[in-house]
This record gives sequence, C-alpha cells and structure tokens, in this order.
Amino acid sequence: MKLNLKKVLLAAVLCLPATAFAHPGHGGHGFLGGFVHPFLGLDHLLAMAMVGTWSVLHGRRVWQAPALFMAMLAMGAIAGQGGITLPGLEPMVAASVVLLGLMLAMPLRLNESVSLGLIGGFAFCHGLAHGGELSSGTNVLAGMLLGSAALHGLGMLLAHAALRQRQERARTLGRAVAWVGGALVVSTLF
Repeated sequence: MKLNLKKVLLAAVLCLPATAFAHPGHGGHGFLGGFVHPFLGLDHLLAMAMVGTWSVLHGRRVWQAPALFMAMLAMGAIAGQGGITLPGLEPMVAASVVLLGLMLAMPLRLNESVSLGLIGGFAFCHGLAHGGELSSGTNVLAGMLLGSAALHGLGMLLAHAALRQRQERARTLGRAVAWVGGALVVSTLF
C-alpha cells in the first residue's frame, strides 16, 4: 500500500480541534482523559509525531528519542504536580514545535546528543505544563504517556512513508510544522 504523505497531513489537519492548546483540562482526569489528551492539543500532536519522525530519520537508536521524551514528560509532570512552574511556559511549549519542525527541515543535522538534549528539554516543558492538573493521581499521567507513545509511533510511520517518497518530503513536513509552531508561539503572546 502506497501512503501519500500530503493526503495523510491533510487528513490530520482536518481532524484537529480549533484550539491550539489543551492544557486547561484532561476530560475526566482519568486514564482515558490522559490518553486522549495528546491527540487533542495541536502542540502535543505535532511534538510527539515530530519526535517519532526525527527518531527514524536522524536517530541511531530509533526508540531512544521517544523513550527520552516520555521519561522527561513524566518528570516534568511530577515536578509541576509538586508546584514547580516556569514563566512563559506556554510559549516555550509552542516554541518546541517550531524547533522540532526545524530539526527535520534543516538540511544539516545537529549533533545527536544536542538533538536529544533539546528533545528532553521540550518534553520536560510539555510535562510541566500539565503538572498542576495531575493532582487526581497517576492514572492521567499513565494515559498521557500511552497516548504520547502512540503519537511517537505515528511519527515513525510518517517517517517511513517519507523515506519511501524521498527525504525532501520530511523536510517539507518539518517546515510546515515549524510554521504552525510559529503561529502557536504568536497565539500565546496575545
């Protein structure tokens, strides 16, 4: 089966909610609410998919970046649950989408350690943005991690499709994600 990257992206965009961020809540605050959450926020959806895509195209060990992202997401969420916060957290989360898009769009690759450090930092910020909302226990976090893993897998599938249709398609995808991320940054500032 031949996968058309443009059609997949169009279908994904048409399924997105109108709001860019889903940080105000997680449905019923249970496992299912946590699982669904990464699919409902544009920032999460794009970040998770781009980490999976990057891991296939640029990582030496394909599951290293997604595993790091999930570990740092959990650490950030636990830190946020403990009351730790950062000023300008929403713009930082949105900026992570821009940078993840650029990491795919750039013809030159960053050093893998630098890339993994950035990915880990982005994940911590994403988790921190949710920490205060996770007071209902670990079920929400477990669901969020499983949903994140599913989106990393989606990104990996996109990367394999892009490899079959040339790596330039992945760069085009990265540029598109960087533009959407830029719009998310702007939306958090006003």
